[in-house]
Amino acid sequence: MREAAEFKQHGRATINDIARIAKVSKKTVSRVINDSPLVKPRTREVVKAIIAELGYTPDPQARALALRRSFLVGLVYDNPSPQYVVNMQRGILDALEETDFQLVLRPVSRADANYPGRLKQFIQQHKPFGLILPPSVSEDDELVQMFRDNDVDYVRIASGMLDEPSRMILTHDSEGAAQAARHLCALGHTDIAHIHGPESFRSAHERRDGFRRGLAEAGVSLNPELTIEAGYTFDSGLQAMERLLYGKRRPTAVFAGNDEMATGAYVAVRKAGLRIPEDVSIVGFDDTPIAGRLWPALTTVRLPIREMGKAAARLLLDQAAGKEPEEVISFTPEIVVRESSAAAPRKAG
Repeated sequence: MREAAEFKQHGRATINDIARIAKVSKKTVSRVINDSPLVKPRTREVVKAIIAELGYTPDPQARALALRRSFLVGLVYDNPSPQYVVNMQRGILDALEETDFQLVLRPVSRADANYPGRLKQFIQQHKPFGLILPPSVSEDDELVQMFRDNDVDYVRIASGMLDEPSRMILTHDSEGAAQAARHLCALGHTDIAHIHGPESFRSAHERRDGFRRGLAEAGVSLNPELTIEAGYTFDSGLQAMERLLYGKRRPTAVFAGNDEMATGAYVAVRKAGLRIPEDVSIVGFDDTPIAGRLWPALTTVRLPIREMGKAAARLLLDQAAGKEPEEVISFTPEIVVRESSAAAPRKAG
């Protein structure tokens, strides 16, 4: 380390200096700084020792200048579920911890015809290093093409395989919904309702199709009269459940397309003087923190949202470290059985 010690007396170290002293490439030094797994343990040890000896700290501005981008990772979302967005944020921040990258939130409304233009202005002004796109923004192929045209890296989060190939986090929502159907059928339910999300969300279609498939496996059909579109929100879930309870055929079980709507359904059932799960079983989707705090605790399909956010950010960080990231990372949902689902009530007579 004598050369390193001598250097300290003469000025601020650069990556070039570290590479020269360690007798490795600049790319290897960058990989060590970014904790890339592609560096051999012995090489990592030597480079880190030299970095410590020189008191080197990466200069974010210099690195950003080299990339001609800022050190911002954008989360672009149009999702009515606040808890989904919060969990996604937490996962991204987990991955960005101890890096120079910062998270910036960019909510949009796909109902706004000019939202692609606003996003284009955003990326031209702020030059984010990369973007993370959860549903339903991830399903907009024209928007994704605009990101490509502006040379912005992105990772899409999708409920099912998208037509346009790209790096994505794939969640297999259809299988998760099928698990919910199998669970309710195993409990003896046949009058089963489904409160699904907006038709504009692919996840709503994936979950409905998977739920229908799971019911069919048990010889149960999804009654159109017991299928209601809602908005992935608490209020829309409450209103949809009220319609079901006061309809011609009251269900004994309900599968809500997310936990927000399931929570609204809880309130509607209680307002009607009914009990959960003795009179009506309820199953949600996502397994957000509210699911375990409800009384009785909500049976739901767990979608590891925080882990998904972390994995998406990791794909972008791998790109920054010069590593060739995986194209698709899959997460398989699983049902978490709690107290809101029970055997179907016996029919009178």
